[in-house]
Amino acid sequence: MTPRLQAEHDLRPAELNAIEERLNGDNRLRTGRDDDRGLVFALRDEAGRAIGVAAGYSWAGIAELKLMWVEESYRGRGHAKALLNAFVAGAAARGARRIWVSTHDFQAPGLYEKAGFQRMAEFAGWPEGHSNIILCKTMAPR
Repeated sequence: MTPRLQAEHDLRPAELNAIEERLNGDNRLRTGRDDDRGLVFALRDEAGRAIGVAAGYSWAGIAELKLMWVEESYRGRGHAKALLNAFVAGAAARGARRIWVSTHDFQAPGLYEKAGFQRMAEFAGWPEGHSNIILCKTMAPR
């Protein structure tokens, strides 16, 4: 039977997660490293609702911060810095040597630079009229 290609822009999250886990399994086999784990810190209001998050993972001596967000009404109070510091400390505790993050020029590159991240690349036109900035923080050897 020949596989058929079709657009599935609304693929169920559970199915997409299962496919990602298969990719991660391949990555573990090819690198010999199976220490990948989620690394997530949430900021919650009095009702328990998430109003901020620093989310990513650690694996094979690195960590990647994939999602960093604080609800607008809570911004400007140091919450993003606290979330980032927690993520960095968590990655360091797991032995990560580097932490990677991608952000746009209209988001928070300055936050990361103040925390010791260095710009590694900048891609103009991603999205159109702006840039995507890749930053990395190299951790001190333990």
